[in-house]
Amino acid sequence: MPSSKIGSLSVISALLGYPETELVDARQVLIDEVRADAALPEAMRDKLVVFIDRLCKTELLDAQESYVALFDRGRSLSLLLFEHVHGESRDRGQAMVDLMAIYEREGFQINVRELPDYLPLFLEFLAQRPESEARKWLADVGHILVLLEERLRQRDSGYAVLFESLLALAGIEIEQKREELREKVAAEARDDTPEALDQVWEEEMVRFTENSAQECGDGVIAQRRRELDQVRPLNIQSPTREVRTETAGSF
Repeated sequence: MPSSKIGSLSVISALLGYPETELVDARQVLIDEVRADAALPEAMRDKLVVFIDRLCKTELLDAQESYVALFDRGRSLSLLLFEHVHGESRDRGQAMVDLMAIYEREGFQINVRELPDYLPLFLEFLAQRPESEARKWLADVGHILVLLEERLRQRDSGYAVLFESLLALAGIEIEQKREELREKVAAEARDDTPEALDQVWEEEMVRFTENSAQECGDGVIAQRRRELDQVRPLNIQSPTREVRTETAGSF
């Protein structure tokens, strides 16, 4: 088995986590790791270094507030991969089980508090895999990374560079389709506004009290499900196996 690995994956994994003091303290270590990773183009390494420097020099409470506003409100920027594939369907549970089985087979231990499809955890797993295998996995989830990158761009978030880096590692080029992608994302209903969050809460309460899995109305949840229906399924089989996959990065 090849021994080469992509060091920047661990860095991106850490940067996608909730900002803590440990992250700030590791600023130079993260920068050095990125600088030493030849798997990324030099220009992309420079962008990552700028992001690391800016994030680690931001007041911690401000960084944490920004993080929560981005990733913990609404579903469009969820860091749970299967959220963008299965939504709340029963298929999501089986997908979790299958992915966990892959982790266990490869000897990758996870914290019981973390879901297996949590992107920072998934990237940490890939960081331990050979480079060619890690790139295949990234390409397999490329359709999700593409949408997240553009959504972050349209919110003027520096976090977009992390997904830009992941797409570069996956070998996915989207600039030729950037305008199409921009229009697609711009047409999406924002699900992180106070009004949208209130509507989600109200609809979830109705579903809970009625003990029903059916959609309620044409609100934000219905809109989000229509978006999810347009995203192709995620192949969670190990890339080391001989399997057929669709061309990654389509949208």
